[in-house]
Amino acid sequence: MKRLFHATLFFLGLLLVWHLVVRAKVWSPILLPSPASVGLYLRDAVRDGSLWEATLVTMRRLLVGYFIGILIGLPLGLVTAASKFAEDTIGVLALGLQTLPSVCWIPLALLWFGQTEAAMLFVVVMGTMWSVVLATDNGVRSIPPIYARAARTMGSKGLHRWTHVLLPASLPFLVSGTKQGWAFAWRSLMAAEIYVTILTGFGLGHLLHYGRELNAMDQVIGIMLIIVVIGLLADKVLFAPWERFLHRRWGTGKR
Repeated sequence: MKRLFHATLFFLGLLLVWHLVVRAKVWSPILLPSPASVGLYLRDAVRDGSLWEATLVTMRRLLVGYFIGILIGLPLGLVTAASKFAEDTIGVLALGLQTLPSVCWIPLALLWFGQTEAAMLFVVVMGTMWSVVLATDNGVRSIPPIYARAARTMGSKGLHRWTHVLLPASLPFLVSGTKQGWAFAWRSLMAAEIYVTILTGFGLGHLLHYGRELNAMDQVIGIMLIIVVIGLLADKVLFAPWERFLHRRWGTGKR
């Protein structure tokens, strides 16, 4: 409750500063709209259904690409952690491509798939997969070696050691990796929606782009706020409870 009070007070203070800056006319209202005008845009977008529709389209694309990236990235990360050859090949490739900004995948996606949903899906998968590979690899390597030695002493080896010892012990790190993958997926999708124009559904990135084209800064800031809120909700509702539970269960959390 205390943390919620502090956060509420902090964001109310930011809102007050925003209002005072607008009132002082430091910038033109065209460049920095008031909180009231942004609120009016969001209210109208909710009423006409455009905000809900764009949010649903974006979340569908995000979830599909994110889970495909995890399904590919987790096994690759486990293979990279288990093999020195894979570490020197797949691991180096993942490290290099993970540092590549998501927007760099868009020209390649457009040339391969055109202005289609597949282009967006490709960008999201590429933005997610390599971060998950690295997080999985680092998570498995962070397990204390005594776990593997104790398992071998008790007769566990091969696939059994992976599924019953190493993989469960690395779960806290894997959850952190999937959380990092979610952040990269968000960034990748926003870049894709801004640059890839398709007629199968307009997402939040498209609303952001059209707000810029129309000089509608209330729309731009409003959509940015929605993106931030969705990201915070995903962290607090999906990832934070699992992280706390696993760290507490495995004794790796803060005391």
